[in-house]
Amino acid sequence: MPQSSDPKPSTLSRRERQIMDLIYAAGEASAAAVQAAMPDPPSYSAVRTLLRILEDKGHLKHRTERGRYVYIPIRPRTSSGRSALKRVLQTFFDNSAAKAMAALMDVADTRITDGELAELSQLIDRARAKGGKS
Repeated sequence: MPQSSDPKPSTLSRRERQIMDLIYAAGEASAAAVQAAMPDPPSYSAVRTLLRILEDKGHLKHRTERGRYVYIPIRPRTSSGRSALKRVLQTFFDNSAAKAMAALMDVADTRITDGELAELSQLIDRARAKGGKS
C-alpha cells in the first residue's frame, strides 16, 4: 500500500492510536519498547503487524538500528494534534473554538496560570485584528 502524504488519524484503530501516542511520547520506539509500554499488550508479532500497518498508512517510518527497526512518526506531534483537535471541534463543538474553550475552562481540574491567560488574551487580540474566521 503506498504511503499517504496526508495521513488521516480518524482511520486509526484504538490500538493504532495507542501505539502512535506511545511513539509520540517517546519520540521513537522499537516494537519491543512499544509492547512493553502498552497496557494489556498484544503479542509481539501483533505489535509488529500494527507498526507495519501504521507505516503503510503513512503515519510512521523506520530506521534500522543494531538489527532492529526503530519507528519514528512522520508528522510532528503538533501537526497531528491540530488534526485531532479539528476533528474534536467538528464532532463535539459544532466547529466552535469558543464552545471548546468554554468546555476546557469549565473542567474542574483545569488550572490556568496567569501566563497562559495572557497568552490566550494575545491570541484573542490577534484573531480580532484579523477580523476572525468564518
